[in-house]
Amino acid sequence: MNQFLGIYLNDQLALGVTWRELAKRAARNNRGSEFEAPLAEVAAAIAADVETFRGIMASLGVRPNPVKVGLAVAGERLGRFKPNGRLTSYSPLSRFMELEVLAMGIDGKKVLWSTLRDGAALGSRLPSVDFDRLLDRAAEQRSLVEPPRLHAAREAFG
Repeated sequence: MNQFLGIYLNDQLALGVTWRELAKRAARNNRGSEFEAPLAEVAAAIAADVETFRGIMASLGVRPNPVKVGLAVAGERLGRFKPNGRLTSYSPLSRFMELEVLAMGIDGKKVLWSTLRDGAALGSRLPSVDFDRLLDRAAEQRSLVEPPRLHAAREAFG
């Protein structure tokens, strides 16, 4: 296996874990609000995608780098300290930024699945992985995030 592919896969796993943790946090932060249902659904879907990705890595014999994954989790947690216009509480800007970053991550995931399928030729090397379905799932996740993202933007920016 190509060493660059192994590095790329570990970098992408770290990003996936970051987005998974962000999605879980966003769903928690929005319990009881109109944002809860789509965020909970997206969080579950992103968690499933991370497990699918781990399976792809295992199929290729690539071991996850625990340092990269640990740093990704730590980075996501440190990001919680970003100023949000309020000293100690969740703000409309917090919600918007969570949704905005999730949208970017989902868009990046579409690029990832295409790169693996076509650029790394895993579509032919791993016929058991349905990359087209993974791309469809990412599009579904993006469509779930978009209406709340726009709503949160209007709330945050008036």
